[in-house]
Amino acid sequence: MFVPCGSSAPPDFEGFTLLLPAVSVGNVGQLAVDLVIFTLDMPKVGYFYTDCLVPMVGNNPYATAEENSTELSINAEVYSLPSKKLVVLQIRSPFVNNKYRSFCQTLLSWVKSSRCAKVILLSSSHAYQCDDQQLHGTPLRYLFSPAIQKTAGELMQRLNWKEMEKVAAYPGVNDTEMVLRIPGGGITTLLFSESCSNRIQMAVLLKFCSEGDNIPDALALVNYLNEWLQLVKSEQNSAAPATPSQWKIPHSWRLLFGSGLPPALF
Repeated sequence: MFVPCGSSAPPDFEGFTLLLPAVSVGNVGQLAVDLVIFTLDMPKVGYFYTDCLVPMVGNNPYATAEENSTELSINAEVYSLPSKKLVVLQIRSPFVNNKYRSFCQTLLSWVKSSRCAKVILLSSSHAYQCDDQQLHGTPLRYLFSPAIQKTAGELMQRLNWKEMEKVAAYPGVNDTEMVLRIPGGGITTLLFSESCSNRIQMAVLLKFCSEGDNIPDALALVNYLNEWLQLVKSEQNSAAPATPSQWKIPHSWRLLFGSGLPPALF
């Protein structure tokens, strides 16, 4: 359920693009969403209240000065930029067991009631589980629901993007039955399937990766998104893709790997 900030009336998201991450391997989608929110300086407009996520509270991850560093953030917050018709749901904690389907249903219900034009899910998948065909070319993939295929399918062909391949359901036993499998992708497969069933325009953008320093993966994924939405343009050439330096890194990323060893140990 969406809860607007303060006592203000709920913002109008009709015709907006909803961007959100899957809690997936390397947290790549969440890191990419961080880059979008911080670079575009998107204001927080509300929260997504749900019992499907592990509760959490922390300091403002996008603080830029002492004045806003003490603001609190929770597990699911909503940011909006009307000038680009963009609304972003950032998810910061893992899902409660057996609550995946409930979250997907609640989210898609909100998408329908708010009349968002389309949903883009940023995700990732275990690189070590790629099959032979997925090892060729770029590690970036996309998936389109039938509802969005009609409007954006030709664009993907011009961009020369690769669609996520289906794999054999029973390798070596029955190679004719093909299924969509995204290991390490969290709710990606379920949310995509539910969107197809509900005739919602949904796109999944994902990257094959491994756990570790996933900042380069996040930059690759957000640039992949930028090829489509043109959120940030190159300073030298407006038609050129954005460079990593054009994405602003949140100060909270300094603690991605902890705060270091305390000097008292030595």
